[in-house]
Order: sequence, then C-alpha cells, then structure tokens
Amino acid sequence: MLKDVSLTTVKAFESAARHSSFRAAAAELNLSPSAISHAILKLEQTLGTSLFEREGRLVRLSADGETLMRHVGLAFDELRRGMEAVSNRGVQLLRLHSAPSFAAQWLTPRLADFFCSHPGVEVRLAASTDYARFTNDEFDADIVYGPSRLEGVVSVPLGLETVTPLCSPKFAERINGIDDLTGDMLIQSDLKQVRWSDWFKANEREPCIPHAARFDRSFLAIAAACDGLGVALESTRLAEREIKSGRLVAPLAGRAKDVQYTGHFLVFPRAGRQRRAVRVFTDWLLAALGLAPQA
Repeated sequence: MLKDVSLTTVKAFESAARHSSFRAAAAELNLSPSAISHAILKLEQTLGTSLFEREGRLVRLSADGETLMRHVGLAFDELRRGMEAVSNRGVQLLRLHSAPSFAAQWLTPRLADFFCSHPGVEVRLAASTDYARFTNDEFDADIVYGPSRLEGVVSVPLGLETVTPLCSPKFAERINGIDDLTGDMLIQSDLKQVRWSDWFKANEREPCIPHAARFDRSFLAIAAACDGLGVALESTRLAEREIKSGRLVAPLAGRAKDVQYTGHFLVFPRAGRQRRAVRVFTDWLLAALGLAPQA
C-alpha cells in the first residue's frame, strides 16, 4: 500500500490535520486548497476510509484520521531528527512554549545572550497558560509552571525559587514588621502555588485575607507592585530585574521567613532529547540558572 502513497500526499494530510484547515495547509505548503483537498481525497480512497469530517469549509479529523496522525506526526518528527543528525548546515529552529510570566520576566531578557552563544539556533517563542501537548509537532519544548502530568516526556526541574513580599521603596516605608501588613495592602496572584496564606503560615501568623488588587499573572502583580498598588508575594527570580533596578524592595528581608519551592520545569518529549536545538537550549538554560547540567 505504501508504494501507492507519495510523501507529498502524506505531508498534505499532516499539515491539514495539524491546522484543522485545508486552506492553512495550502498556504504552508505553497499549494492551492484544491490541491490539498484532492491529495487527501486520493489518500482516503487508497486507505478506504475517511480521514476528515467535513462541514462546509470546516474540517476535523475522524477517528481513523486521529490514529493516522499519531503515527504520521511521529514519523515526520523522526525524519526531521534524522536529517538534523547528519547535517550541520543551516539554522536549527527551536519551537518553544513557556509559561507567560517566566517568558516575560526571565527568559526574554536573556535571549540575546542565548543567540550570541548559539548563533546556529533560532527560537520561536509562544507563551500561554496551556501546556504544550507535543501531539501535533507544534512545539519542541515547554517551560511549565508546576509539575507536568504528561506521559512520555522528560521533565527537568528549574531549581528553587524564593517567594517573598515585594513592594515599591515608597510603599515599604510603612512596613516595619509582619504585623504591619493589612489586607488592603496585599496584591493577590490568583494562579500562584504559593499564596499569602502559605506565607503567613510559614511565619506562624494567622492568614490575612488580601483585599487589594488581584491578577492572574505574576508579571502583572509585579508591575502593580512597582507602581505602588501594594505588596506582591512573588518569586525573586521573576522579579529579578525590578529588584536590581531598585523599583522593588523586600520590606521584611531578615525579619520574616521566605518560602522556597520548585515552580518551573523544562519539559520535552523523550525523543526530542536527541534534537541538537533542544540539547543546547537545555544546557544554556540550566547554566543561566546556575544549575548542574543534565546527565
């Protein structure tokens, strides 16, 4: 059966499946939507099954299409890795996904250093709170917040982060001790693993309920604290630039206990470990964080 199916036809199927669109696949492959449609129809006739469910211009994979895509995606990934393994020419593309605050606060300011160290690697970075699934070959690696629950992946802890109250120097003038913190001072980060209740417990105090501004991203809470809206309970890693510049200070440094935890992980498919771009980025990332290289 394989002799009746061309690689071009399989690529048309893979692209259409990945985009859930014949038109998007056509644009990616520099073909007409009609050519994509005919290629997939021919493949369906050869296989004797429908690979897509069609509703007007909308298409989605059928059950058989999902099954084929799982194998085709792995095959193209293996093909790409094989070609990269025997070629040292050209730019290597790293398709990277990241938790938004890590991307904005820590990673992006350091990408210039990465590019300088590794001029043969290009990074395409996307950020969202959704985890990359690695099922459609869209991403090579993901920097996630919290442990990954995916199977078949390598998960590299990115070290301990220190969480402490942070605020502007002006705001810090009214804080001399833990008991000076009031609810209307406390900026809440809704999606954080370490919250104000955890910090008060670590300091043997009854939790103080936050009544100040609330945000769903650390970079927003950090920006709000810089602007004097209150005290943010945030990672000193994510707020490193603001602390170094003096825009944020730790008003209770030395007078309260900080909380430490492993917040971020680098995740990639086990097979992806062989990709040169993934290997060099992993080594650079760990070195930049002051962590030991991966064994």
